[in-house]
Amino acid sequence: MANAKKVNLITLGCSKNLVDSEYLLRQLELNGFDVQHDADNFSKGTVIINTCGFINDAKEESIDTILRYAQAKEKGMINGLFVMGCLSERYKSSLPDEIQEVDAFFGVSDIATIVQKIGGRLQQEGRKQRFLTTPSHYAYLKIAEGCNRKCAFCSIPLIRGDFHSKSIEELVEEAHYLAENGVKELILIAQDLSSYGNDLGADVNLNKLVQELSKIEKIKWIRLHYLYPQQFSDKLMHTISNEPKICKYLDIPVQHINDKVLKQMRRGHNSSQTRELIARLRENIPGLSIRTTLLTGHPGEGEEEFDELMNFVKETKFDRLGVFAYSEEEDTFGAKNYQDILPNKIKMARAEAIMKAQEEISFGLNEIKVGREFTILIDRKIGNYYYGRTEHDSPEVDNEVLIPVNSTSIKPGSFVQARITAAENYELFAEIIA
Repeated sequence: MANAKKVNLITLGCSKNLVDSEYLLRQLELNGFDVQHDADNFSKGTVIINTCGFINDAKEESIDTILRYAQAKEKGMINGLFVMGCLSERYKSSLPDEIQEVDAFFGVSDIATIVQKIGGRLQQEGRKQRFLTTPSHYAYLKIAEGCNRKCAFCSIPLIRGDFHSKSIEELVEEAHYLAENGVKELILIAQDLSSYGNDLGADVNLNKLVQELSKIEKIKWIRLHYLYPQQFSDKLMHTISNEPKICKYLDIPVQHINDKVLKQMRRGHNSSQTRELIARLRENIPGLSIRTTLLTGHPGEGEEEFDELMNFVKETKFDRLGVFAYSEEEDTFGAKNYQDILPNKIKMARAEAIMKAQEEISFGLNEIKVGREFTILIDRKIGNYYYGRTEHDSPEVDNEVLIPVNSTSIKPGSFVQARITAAENYELFAEIIA
């Protein structure tokens, strides 16, 4: 019976999925389960897979992971197998017949049901608590669920539903809990951070939320992810510029710059609005770093449209940039109304060309930092280096600062002052300032 109390939760996909896993792990922990996250060589217990269903590659990874653990269950290596999350939500009518080794499938909002199914009960006192899977000094704070934007390529509204915000009160309570457990950096996430509070009344908005979070003494950095390039208020710009705790870093996925492609994407903004926003942000927030995400190969993108996107990348010089190649997602507006005729190899070649250009941009921006001093948050120590980040870098996706291990002992989660000594494409090297 002791084995039945062991649970290994595998998380696939984005940071929003990771937060869901952390809520569930904490509930299981409060119910007396021995919980592990993404554990290797796990045996004789229950495995829960939190799946991603966003794009084809993510769906394939989810299916492959389910099948691998289904085989482990058939061989008696694990006792139970449950599947939750986006893929499970989207295909809950077909998956049980296709993969019968799974004991049960759950959607994206079924934490209470999962806990009950495994033999526990929802612990009300732990609903704002988390079992942190990140290093203890930073955590993601999911401020809303769902999305009201109906972008042609995106399946998230089909999976997660309409946009709904958490209240400022419950988010502040959760942030206090995280701070008391060692978190110094809060990374605010949602499918659409810009819309925060639209469903809660005229006096609730993202600017007010970050002001309240900034009052928490033990929180030192607040980072904003996934800001849609609309509804960006002057008040929020002023707060970011003047509140020291808010990182001078914004993640704004613009997706494209060509007006025809943006219209087919149903993004709701055009080229001139995008350019004006970037210029306004850089003018009003000194020292700002902007991260963006682009999508290549969307229906309507020919050579001319792609060339415009490439020139935009070279002219704008984003500090951080990621690229996806378009994949048609069933039941989306794009799948129903457009023909996906561009070969995948061309989509991928375009994405790779943009990343090659960005590599040069990143190196140039990094070179400028040599000789300058920055506050560095140390994430970990590996071999002969401490790995950390400036306020201009988010964990997992952005640049890192490497500091040689010498006579100075630094604990992960510490802030240090360091001078940049050398630069590479996506890494900086630094020395501690005595």
